Amino acid sequence: MIEGWYNKDYLVLFDDPDEVSRMTELYGFSENLPGYVAVGLKGWDDFIVRDDKQKYFMLPTAPLAARYLSPYDFSVDPAAIQPDERFRMKIKWYVKPIMFGGDPTAKENEAWLSYEQHAQAVCWWSKFYRDTVGKNVKG
Repeated sequence: MIEGWYNKDYLVLFDDPDEVSRMTELYGFSENLPGYVAVGLKGWDDFIVRDDKQKYFMLPTAPLAARYLSPYDFSVDPAAIQPDERFRMKIKWYVKPIMFGGDPTAKENEAWLSYEQHAQAVCWWSKFYRDTVGKNVKG
């Protein structure tokens, strides 16, 4: 993993094929967003993903749903990423995601999670979306 600041964004990049595969599985992409792989995170709130045509997209970490994909110009020089030990192996997470009405300014809505905890939260909220909101929405 390559983690750190790139310009004004905090990036987490999964930097080899095994890691991409492991993180794609950990985050439940095959169930929630088949045909895409997790390449990294931008600013903790968005995934950087790639499709089978090697095109890059961003989408919110919750929920994983195709309707929220947006094209992303992934032109990042990994060598230019500046590590920041304060955030190493931690992901900022909104306990109630913004997409579901969470307040991004409320300190009680903020948590710092491990990657495994983050993946569990992403999967839980994605399932919640599929089981409730997503039933009536395509993608």
